[in-house]
Amino acid sequence: MTTPAPSGPSDFIRDIVAADRATGKHDGRVVTRFPPEPNGYLHIGHAKSICLNFGIANENPGGMCHLRFDDTNPTTEDPEYVQAIQEDVRWLGFDWHGKMFYASDYFEQLFAFAVTLIKKGNAYVDSLTADQMREHRGTLTEPGRNSPYRTRSAEENLDLFQRMRAGECPDGAHVLRAKIDMASPNINLRDPVLYRIRHAAHYRTGTKWCIYPAYDYAHPLSDAIEGITHSICTLEFEDHRPLYDWVVAEAEALHRPQQIEFARLNLTFAVMSKRKLLELVEKKLVAGWDDPRLPTIKGLRRRGYTPEAIRAFCEHIGVAKRDAIVEMQLLEHFIREDLNKRSPRVMAVLKPLKVVIDNHPDGTVEELDAVNNPEDASAGTRKVPFSRILYIEQDDFREDPPKQFFRLAPGREVRLRYAYIIKCVSATKDPHTGEVTELHCTYDPETKSGSSQEQRKVKATIHWVSAAHALNAEVRLYHPLLVTDPTKIPADHDWTLYLNPQSLERLTGCLVEPCLREAQGGSRFQFERQGYFCVDPDSSAKALVFNRTVSLKDAWAKIEKAQQAR
Repeated sequence: MTTPAPSGPSDFIRDIVAADRATGKHDGRVVTRFPPEPNGYLHIGHAKSICLNFGIANENPGGMCHLRFDDTNPTTEDPEYVQAIQEDVRWLGFDWHGKMFYASDYFEQLFAFAVTLIKKGNAYVDSLTADQMREHRGTLTEPGRNSPYRTRSAEENLDLFQRMRAGECPDGAHVLRAKIDMASPNINLRDPVLYRIRHAAHYRTGTKWCIYPAYDYAHPLSDAIEGITHSICTLEFEDHRPLYDWVVAEAEALHRPQQIEFARLNLTFAVMSKRKLLELVEKKLVAGWDDPRLPTIKGLRRRGYTPEAIRAFCEHIGVAKRDAIVEMQLLEHFIREDLNKRSPRVMAVLKPLKVVIDNHPDGTVEELDAVNNPEDASAGTRKVPFSRILYIEQDDFREDPPKQFFRLAPGREVRLRYAYIIKCVSATKDPHTGEVTELHCTYDPETKSGSSQEQRKVKATIHWVSAAHALNAEVRLYHPLLVTDPTKIPADHDWTLYLNPQSLERLTGCLVEPCLREAQGGSRFQFERQGYFCVDPDSSAKALVFNRTVSLKDAWAKIEKAQQAR
């Protein structure tokens, strides 16, 4: 009897899993794993792997996905990262249902497997220096050379390996290597290192161990110990697959996981290397791992991204066998789509220009109805105060308007969102700079939004806030962290020289509607005509701070850019 294929997205990995279940391979089980090294924070590329591994497990009856920390390097790992990774996986909407593991829990078993390899003559203790090993390794076109220590007897190798474990040998004195084939065209099979001496305390095991297993040794055996059926990894491990299979087979592990590779996620203008992200943080070139300019899950979350948008993005880009670069605009598309449905609308003026409505009664405040979200009828309405003195955006006024500029100008009319049609009568300028500092306008009280006279049409509607009621805020606008695509940076160049000095733009003196007074950290809003914004953790009732998640599409910006180019 064949097992029915699960419903949902399909790709070549899911096809392999479905075929394995249909034929009874792995006894029909589906056990995947997400195995991060706890040496940094997760980024959007990890989110793709999380969605894939947990998704496949969830789609198959009885399927499981383990969360495992491949913590075999004591010098780079930290409990802070372990905690952060768990939070990120949960925030994305996935749960490991108690199936959380650590490679460090298997240190004793891994040591025993190594003893098995030594006894079988498949591993030996090498005493070459690192430079000598590199010389012996060969090149892509030339075979490697055997180490003079390759012929040590099993008894001598066991004795040396035990002494390495006992702490009798200094760092670098010896390594344990697999004995495979120094002439192999696959360099990964040229007697790879299995164990190194490191007199360093581990965050979980303390000083119990002074030898630590290499990733290419510990990872496949950890999969085997846990009974993983499908070990899904990125394409750079494709050449490591023969070593993966060799380690599992020669160590005589009970289970034989199947390694499957897929293309990693590469985003334009984004740093997707954990090493480079760590460099940015350590050199304080960014505010931290949660800096909204970073593609880390923490950074995206602080910027206002939702787990739903990230999951939809990962599902859309799918799973491929070839590396490709995905445009950042595609990720932005999915967050716009998601926030459009869920975000309340408010008005915010980022670069204020004062407007005095000369014919509006001084001291009079009118409460106007505003729609919270036109995409969600249940969101209801809110009251917006309208008074004699308002603020609009500086960009919504031109003293000498160019062609196709339909917003406010001397003698022109525009509609104020949810309010009235106003006409610009005059502009006051700073005598020293010549900049416009104040507009004097009149309003037509018969054109209130929602009234019968609203049918009188004007070519533009602009947003505004009441001067007496608006709240002060800081708004942070984010631009690409790099001035060029990372794939175009020469390998011998210092990549940090390509950081964009204008990647963060802080706007102070911004004004927002009074309804945002109690806005909580993480709350998301659409600032009408501006974009989607999120309340930053730095925000307080006395000092509101908003991060721009993503802008709205601005037709005028394209027109203006084209005019400047001409």
